[in-house]
Amino acid sequence: MDIMTESEINECFAFASTIAKEAGKVISSAFYKEKDIETKAGVADLVTKSDKEVEKLLFDSIRSKFPSHKLIGEESVSAGDVSPHTNDPTWIIDPIDGTTNFVHRFPYVAVCIGFTYNKEIKFGVVYNPILDELYTAKRGTGAFLNGTRIHVSQEPDLRKCLVMTECGSSRDDVVMAKLFENMQSVLSTPVHTIHSLGSAAMNACMVAKGAAEAYYEFGPHCWDFCAAGIIVEEAGGVLMNGDGGPFDLMARQIIAANNPEVGKSLAKRLVQQISFPHDCQ
Repeated sequence: MDIMTESEINECFAFASTIAKEAGKVISSAFYKEKDIETKAGVADLVTKSDKEVEKLLFDSIRSKFPSHKLIGEESVSAGDVSPHTNDPTWIIDPIDGTTNFVHRFPYVAVCIGFTYNKEIKFGVVYNPILDELYTAKRGTGAFLNGTRIHVSQEPDLRKCLVMTECGSSRDDVVMAKLFENMQSVLSTPVHTIHSLGSAAMNACMVAKGAAEAYYEFGPHCWDFCAAGIIVEEAGGVLMNGDGGPFDLMARQIIAANNPEVGKSLAKRLVQQISFPHDCQ
């Protein structure tokens, strides 16, 4: 395993912001054009030529500069290239988080670049090129939106919260019944409302900048929220699993909240825990 210094992590962090902007140019140029669309696990699990193009651009750039680092990406995993998550320096990438939004020209899409070392998230970059919003965070240094520091909401009462979630891409009747039972339970708290932007990263970034108090979801992958997760933490928020237990990046469930009280209160309202196979096993 490579032994990394703080200076080397800083170099990777700066590089991540640069290549996120380059990837954003590819997304922006294709956003209002017709797309070549394919499906993966189901009719609601979409992929486009741009997803693959952006991931290749990011992978090629990283391999050229940091040839010994590991890479985990949504499209490469979908194609069967499954790498275990190790202590090595690892880039965890979603080329276009919110592909369905991208297909429909709904402007909540993001390039997501997370980085782990010793299995700890060290930094994250989330770039929405359509809105030109660059969210960044490195552990211990705060979270930023276009260079301006951001903070989570200070609201302590779940009943006064705006909560983000997603229905996911599964259309299995049992899974959907559990999803809707959880939604009904959360709404009956009652919270102010539930919103959905169609992007795990964008939902989490709403929490980071104080536009929402919490985000929960069962079924997303590590590349969906690795980068955004540390942005939430560095903005003063917390991460936990869907049952309120310690956060596990590979467990495919997440609560991102502005504080532990809201997170724990939300976990108690999630009456149906939904299990998915762990990532990178």
